[in-house]
Amino acid sequence: QVQLVESGGGLVQAGGSLSLSCAASGRTFSNYAMGWFRQAPGKEREFVAAITWGGSSTYYANSVKGRFTISRDNAKNTVYLQMNSLKLEDTAVYYCAAAVSMVKITTAPNYWGQGTQVTVSS
Repeated sequence: QVQLVESGGGLVQAGGSLSLSCAASGRTFSNYAMGWFRQAPGKEREFVAAITWGGSSTYYANSVKGRFTISRDNAKNTVYLQMNSLKLEDTAVYYCAAAVSMVKITTAPNYWGQGTQVTVSS
């Protein structure tokens, strides 16, 4: 089992920045690809970003490419999501996820965090 706990959500004005963190515990963190998803009210959960085990490769949804950056620190068992140039449509609950492969991290992660709310205001 892998336990994931997100932090860093909050209220920010459009155009601003926010950084999310996800602390992992349980099995060896570096064995897992990590990712972020989000779910806006009335919408399905959608993929946002993913990063490989060692952090050498990243993958982003088109809607956030160039604005969001995913990174990880395996020594701290933590994955991050830096969000810049935030838009109203970025408002959602953001979830951290872990998976045994990069294919699964974008489609069907093995583990989920409880989520953290991000609200972008005008």
